[in-house]
Amino acid sequence: MLKVNENFVKLPASYLFVDINNKVNAFMKEHPEQEIIRLGIGDVTRPLPKAVVEAMCAAAKEMGEAETFRGYGPEAGYAFLREAIAKNDFQARGIDISADEIFVSDGAKSDTGSIGDIFGVDNVVAVCDPVYPVYVDTNVMAGRAGDYVEGKGWSKIVYMPCKEENGFLPEIPQQPVDMIYLCFPNNPSGVGITKEALEKWVDYALENQSILLYDAAYEAFITDPDMPHSIFEIEGAKKCAIEFRSFSKTAGFTGTRCAFSVIPKELEYDGVSLNKLWDRRQSTKMNGVSYVVQRGAEAVYSEEGKKEVRENIAYYLNNAKIIREGLKKAGFTVYGGEHSPYVWLKTPQGVSSWEFFDMLLEKCGVVGTPGSGFGANGEGFFRLTSFNTKENTEKALAKIVAAFAG
Repeated sequence: MLKVNENFVKLPASYLFVDINNKVNAFMKEHPEQEIIRLGIGDVTRPLPKAVVEAMCAAAKEMGEAETFRGYGPEAGYAFLREAIAKNDFQARGIDISADEIFVSDGAKSDTGSIGDIFGVDNVVAVCDPVYPVYVDTNVMAGRAGDYVEGKGWSKIVYMPCKEENGFLPEIPQQPVDMIYLCFPNNPSGVGITKEALEKWVDYALENQSILLYDAAYEAFITDPDMPHSIFEIEGAKKCAIEFRSFSKTAGFTGTRCAFSVIPKELEYDGVSLNKLWDRRQSTKMNGVSYVVQRGAEAVYSEEGKKEVRENIAYYLNNAKIIREGLKKAGFTVYGGEHSPYVWLKTPQGVSSWEFFDMLLEKCGVVGTPGSGFGANGEGFFRLTSFNTKENTEKALAKIVAAFAG
């Protein structure tokens, strides 16, 4: 008799943002006259940079000619893109990362969710709390999480509380752990991390032979020149870290799909190269990202592409400023949004995250994300994103100020 993967059965019936979407759709049916402004899911609204579109159009034409048509490409990515990434994102910052340490994929969500394939199921996993749900759910699917205990989380996962009193930064675990997920600038809280704080994590990982799984999907939003954009700015990190990057939030690729992971060749455990393991995994489980999309991603690094990406980032950071200032005017305590597209607010006294979700939807027609959806320590907080248009962002905050101020 066929048996299903019982680890999947342990998961909640649906993903956090599916639950949110279902609640919003139900509300819209009951209130068809209500305008809905979505500041919840981290999806962009700015179009692809023109340089990217032009490159993709040119690549599409190539695919329509016998002389320039391409079939299967290299699973790890075309050399032209891997070399552009290495040169612009790392070598330009004085970081010695080579093209063959970069693996192109269809998204950081895919990579952070799939990276566990190359690690044993007995490894102890540590995550921040609150946390991007994919890190937890994919380890549940893999069988590393144990059983869910109401109010405490998964029995085998080590939670690193990120609380208001410690600036929403996780503390080094007291016990040895094997796989540590870090995300900076952070999703959901929007806070960044200093070089000194990141050095402590590298030291811990080296001492305990742990792996740091470092999600840097939002590094382009960093405005502090002293804040690290990559974990590989830290000495020793190439021996204990994997970094994940994405074109989604920087260049508008949420619907186009392109990202990459960096796995240094120095990264070995028990004499086994993780670079080679991931290459083997990718060559078996995927056929690579399309040539057209990779040409578009390459154009991100052109002079015009860089200029347009900077304009996009500035646009979203301005939206974040509008959100922060509006929330403060409405009387809320606010964090994040300075090095990140996410703003993290404290809900009113005695109001839960989901209660505030309903309150915001009913009073203002504004959709956000309940902090408790990111973990137990997210309770009492709420995430708004800056990825809508400036006009909608201003309209949403005007409604919030009108409903909550004074």
